[in-house]
Amino acid sequence: MTSFCRAVEGGYMMKKQISSCNHVHKNNVNKGCLYAVPQHLSLRDYGFCMASLIFFCVGSLFYQLNGGPPHILLQLRHYLGNSTYMDDHGPVSPKILPFPSQVVYNRVGKCGSRTIVLLLRILSEKHGFNLVTSDIHNKTRLTRNEQMELIKNISTADQPYLFTRHVHFLNFSRFGAEQPVYINIVRDPVSRFLSNYFFRRFGDWRGEQNHMIRTPGMKEEERNLDINECILENYAECSNPRLFYIIPYFCGQHPKCRDPGEWALERAKQNVNENFLLVGILEELEDVLLLLERFLPHYFKDVMSIYKNPEHRKLGNLTVTVKKTFPSPAALQVLYQRMKYEYEFYYYVKEQFHLLKHKFGLKSHIKLQPSEEASFTISNPMETEEPIEDEEDQDDEKWLEDIYKR
Repeated sequence: MTSFCRAVEGGYMMKKQISSCNHVHKNNVNKGCLYAVPQHLSLRDYGFCMASLIFFCVGSLFYQLNGGPPHILLQLRHYLGNSTYMDDHGPVSPKILPFPSQVVYNRVGKCGSRTIVLLLRILSEKHGFNLVTSDIHNKTRLTRNEQMELIKNISTADQPYLFTRHVHFLNFSRFGAEQPVYINIVRDPVSRFLSNYFFRRFGDWRGEQNHMIRTPGMKEEERNLDINECILENYAECSNPRLFYIIPYFCGQHPKCRDPGEWALERAKQNVNENFLLVGILEELEDVLLLLERFLPHYFKDVMSIYKNPEHRKLGNLTVTVKKTFPSPAALQVLYQRMKYEYEFYYYVKEQFHLLKHKFGLKSHIKLQPSEEASFTISNPMETEEPIEDEEDQDDEKWLEDIYKR
């Protein structure tokens, strides 16, 4: 279209030259008179071509004023090793990517958060970022004033920072602050519940009597309450709304986020898509760490070598909950029915995580849990061990670019 319009425009200008060259001899045509140009172009055709040309030029101008071809996309292609970058642009010198300097890990309880925090303490010293932690472990729902105060404290921290606390999702933009990038890890809901149930009663292998500190008012009969009795006899600890635990961490601070239902579920999914750089699966923790290192190298570079270090593994093993037993199949099925929204969210996150792994060349290898846990089978129509092939062509660089702009 552009070439044609240029030709037409040139023909119009040449028309004047031709009229002024009528006195020139035919042998002098090559000296400036071009008779091959179209002679019968209507004003309507000419106007259409000129309008198209102007529209294209103005559109190109606005495209450039709004950033033009995203420079970060080219950098991301180079960083991610996309072969088409070399094909299209040739070799370039490596550049530092504008990775987020504000990251929030609003860690879900009993989903490997203590393991991650141990790693973050080492990584913060190694890479020099500001690890901002909180001593508040049991207040996840905040009043409006508490939200404003916490957001103010986080936003004024020295950057780059990574803030971590057990707290439900906070919407920074609602209070006029810049929205940080969120990361988190979830776990099979029943496994998470059982880990929490026995941890509150008996602590872990660190032998610090944390269970006595965390639950000083728990009576002895309650501490020794059989898990099957708790579930089948509908004790409050084993019933809703207490079983509705994971979704509020992603839904947010709205009162409806605490009510088990579709509204909270859908809002949690929306926040995962719009505000979370990565939501991993504890059952595939090594893949979670690999992706965190890929997406946030300023924070997680060399995380795998630290995680696999025998000394770190020794520390990590001390955080395993003790005296954990597994409910009967009947009790487990009751739990599953009560936690149906939790499982729908968990399967959604797991599906998205597997698709993300597939984009970056990681295979989904599921490690079996202990025999008692593995014997609990749940229908899972949304689970995809090997993501479908047509997702492979999605623009993962564009996905990362969008995340960084949030």
